[in-house]
Amino acid sequence: MTTPDPAGAAPDAFFDAAFARCPVMVILRGRSVEETVELCHRAWELGVALVEVPIPDAAAVDALRAAVAAGRAQGRPVGAGTVRTPAQVRIAAEAGAAFTVSPDWVDSVAEAAGEAGLPHLPGVATATEVGRATDRGHRWLKAFPASALGTAWFSAMSGPFPHARFVAVGGVGPDNAAEFLTAGARAVGAGGALRRDGALRRLVVAAAGRPRETSGEEHP
Repeated sequence: MTTPDPAGAAPDAFFDAAFARCPVMVILRGRSVEETVELCHRAWELGVALVEVPIPDAAAVDALRAAVAAGRAQGRPVGAGTVRTPAQVRIAAEAGAAFTVSPDWVDSVAEAAGEAGLPHLPGVATATEVGRATDRGHRWLKAFPASALGTAWFSAMSGPFPHARFVAVGGVGPDNAAEFLTAGARAVGAGGALRRDGALRRLVVAAAGRPRETSGEEHP
């Protein structure tokens, strides 16, 4: 099975390939190293192409490194999230992250990610931010916080920005993922909502149809 290759890839090409396989990004925030790796494997078994590990502190970087190592063994890219400074871009690159994700648009962060050869998914919440990001060559954008923006935001943005491809993140889970995709989001990202039993499987089913069969029991 072909996996997205981040090496030298433009952001569009990398995210196009990943989300074509499954329009879901799993966000593993604030979990132990062991739980992070375990949930990575569960996500991959269900067909999820992208896993993000936010790195707001040093402890989270350890979880990112472990997830990266697990992903390399299976040819799966793991990214670093909550990347808001060029220094964090460097930390992510040193940890082996395949891509970076931000909650907002910061010019210097996008530039640092490009210089590091990391596809970058910047966060946007306004037309100004969408325009700024797309003008700088970013078609895939993280719409955050999606639940506060509402589903109507996605259809409204499709008029002036027809080439933008939004990933709905923030307050998105199995119960509302389909609503955001129907409204115009091209993919969804979820983290906190996946702590409930069976939520990960239900999210994949809601967003991407029937997942591949897995062995054993899958709990979040």
